Amino acid sequence: MATAPMRIGDLLISKGLLTPKKLQIALIQQRVTGAILGDTLISLGFVTAQEFAETIADQSGVEYVDLRDFSISEEALRLIPKETARKSGYIPLEVLNGVLSIGVTNPSNIMALDTVRQLTGTTPRVYLVDQDAYSDYIESAYYFVEHPVKQRLEKFFSQLKSGGAVQSSIVPELTDLLLMDGIRKKATDIHLTPSKDVLHVFYRIDGVLTYGHCLPHVFQASLASRIKIMAHLDIAESRLPQDGSYTLEFLNKRYDLRISTVPSIYGENIVIRVLSTSGSLMSVAMLGLNENLVAIMRSLFEKSHGIVLITGPTGSGKTTTLYSCLRDIDLLERNVITVEDPVEYRLNFVRQTEVNEKAGYTFASSARTFMRQDPDVMLLGEIRDTETGQMAVRASITGHLVLSTLHTNDAVTSIPRLLDLGMDKLLLSSSLLAVVAQRLARKICPNCKVAYTVSETEKATFRRAGLDVTTAYRGKGCERCGGSGYTGRTLIAEIMIIKSDIKDMIYTGASSSVIYQAALKGGMVPMMVDGLRKAAGGHTTVQEIQRVAG
Repeated sequence: MATAPMRIGDLLISKGLLTPKKLQIALIQQRVTGAILGDTLISLGFVTAQEFAETIADQSGVEYVDLRDFSISEEALRLIPKETARKSGYIPLEVLNGVLSIGVTNPSNIMALDTVRQLTGTTPRVYLVDQDAYSDYIESAYYFVEHPVKQRLEKFFSQLKSGGAVQSSIVPELTDLLLMDGIRKKATDIHLTPSKDVLHVFYRIDGVLTYGHCLPHVFQASLASRIKIMAHLDIAESRLPQDGSYTLEFLNKRYDLRISTVPSIYGENIVIRVLSTSGSLMSVAMLGLNENLVAIMRSLFEKSHGIVLITGPTGSGKTTTLYSCLRDIDLLERNVITVEDPVEYRLNFVRQTEVNEKAGYTFASSARTFMRQDPDVMLLGEIRDTETGQMAVRASITGHLVLSTLHTNDAVTSIPRLLDLGMDKLLLSSSLLAVVAQRLARKICPNCKVAYTVSETEKATFRRAGLDVTTAYRGKGCERCGGSGYTGRTLIAEIMIIKSDIKDMIYTGASSSVIYQAALKGGMVPMMVDGLRKAAGGHTTVQEIQRVAG
């Protein structure tokens, strides 16, 4: 007699992704809203869309594909009209040996199989994708096939080849095209860099600056004025740096764009930071950390008081790590309050606020206010001045867990950085629990990944990390990864636990090198070693680890 399949709630509990208490609350809300249980669990933040889809994939025996790390083929998209795909609930992925692969959100989607057979004459390969990624990528993938950026840019340039003036109607569309192209490429920053004869456009993709476009220099002043207008900056001022921001709505998503202008000898250099306000939150285990580091992180966030810092340079994923860790805090029993700049992830059962410098609401002033809100956990987006640091210390020694970020290169140098901000040595030594230093390293593209015999230089590098490696992996470069050999990023990190000996060293003013040796004896694995272990495991390359952590 066949056994009945396990219900999805029970299956999530068995995998450790859900607790009975959270399932009960989701069922209560489901009775009020009438929504599907899976949608309710995701909207409450109890599980991510990816975790839910992976669980369904295990249950149904269908392989899961993460669209965030997948480059969808234009050939596949051209085979299936968008309305047909959307109506049938699937997204074309790629064509291999004449067979179309599709992603579905429901493994029982028979309609998807039937429509693909009718259009292509063959049975498709079926993969499972999560609902969040499906909603995002079916719109953006088809949009850029129907509105190719490169051809539209070439049309503008052809209008100027005869030496004609820039038409005012072209500039807004050109600005939008450059922004859309950056969003399509998942760029975190867009650089408009003028030179003597042309205007260069660069995109920072996966932490690396990548060349985008070359525009006639005649566009420089017009583009600068257009961007300034959108960011409410002074278009008449080009002699001084300016900063501003505005919100762009594109394909049902909101993007916060931070604008910085700096005068240069050939015109204003503009950098646009792109922040998506609707990103999906990952769990700690999904960040790429090894199991030992995940266990340490989870134990830290169970503490009742003290300070946990996430450190690293700009763009190293500090905020994402911080919020991923919040998912391991029991939000039903602990009052969590945050102040951010800006709010990047919206979380249920978390009291979130946003910095407003013009109104006088800063990290420091919010920390004082939080103390009257009966908090158990306080998240300060960044410790950037003495007052904020002092408030964090005071909150931690009065029985609160304080989470924050700091800009330092590694875990140990966070100590002199905090002291430089005016922290009291005694209070800092008694309040600091741990410092997590991290970087984001690009992952090898799985589509063009190949093995190779490592060089003697690389062998020596691995040996310094205690690894004996003769064969490693790299990406050859393909259409899916844009020829880079990499796609997506993973986390490498080091965690310095502030044990009693390090507390004494902080109080007595020991040097960074002495603290570093004590941290190593206490079990800290250096970031470089963690990265080289990932390279030895085939997740990334030695060159990439040396680039981000060397």
